[in-house]
Amino acid sequence: MVVPAIIFIFIFSYIPMYGTLMAFQNYNIFKGFWDSPWVGFKHFEMFFHSRDFWPVMRNTLVISLLKLLIGFPAPILLALMLNEVRKMVFKRVVQTITYLPHFMSWVIVAGFTISMLSTDNGSFNIMLQKLSLIDEPVNWLSASEYFWTILVSTNVWKDIGFASIIYLAAIAGVNQDMYEAAAIDGANRLKQMFLITLPSILPVIIIFMILAIGNLLNAGFEDILLLATNPALRDVSDVLDTYVYRMGIQSSRFSYATAVGLFKAIISVILLTIANLLARRTGNSLW
Repeated sequence: MVVPAIIFIFIFSYIPMYGTLMAFQNYNIFKGFWDSPWVGFKHFEMFFHSRDFWPVMRNTLVISLLKLLIGFPAPILLALMLNEVRKMVFKRVVQTITYLPHFMSWVIVAGFTISMLSTDNGSFNIMLQKLSLIDEPVNWLSASEYFWTILVSTNVWKDIGFASIIYLAAIAGVNQDMYEAAAIDGANRLKQMFLITLPSILPVIIIFMILAIGNLLNAGFEDILLLATNPALRDVSDVLDTYVYRMGIQSSRFSYATAVGLFKAIISVILLTIANLLARRTGNSLW
């Protein structure tokens, strides 16, 4: 059963690593890998000294940290709350509603968000006007000060339900005798949550935290590309992935874009290793 997944990863993840050679060349598509001139770390130095380096890194880190600080605990809290629900019908309805957005493509989600925030009959503006919170419709997706909030909120809404399934599965494996013993000792449901449920699923939380830290530089691509349609938002929306796309695909600077992508991959591996070493102190790690 694992063989198809191994073949898939080998074809689409390991074989393309051959292309990282471009980062050390002035790659020419007509000359190929071996006939293109080698330039060493020239493209890395160009990126580090580029005026785009600090803005791109700032946006990448800020967006990633916001997604981590808000998006990571959100499904845990949802799973804990759903675990306390005793009405199974209500619980299943909430689960279905929350994890349904995960199966929508970012094209649909972005279209829905843009429509909802539109100044022309957008439901969000209409609601705020009805509540007398604003006088005129606000163009939310053209104002840079709102972009990070919109982006992170949309990501949380899309992924919170599906991620909570994993934590609900972990909670389901907790020994029920511990809850009964705690209840006899006088612990209410809130104390049971903090003293039994959370410590019991802590290994799962740590594993996913390690993976989340390893993906810290993956601030997003599809969501940012589809939501940041206004060029005025580039100062707050341009991250490493979108920068690589602009340099490599739109500007045909293949070697430069590959160098930026390789830099991101190396930093991600370092972060993953550091997070795993720290987690090993708690007795939970990936290796």
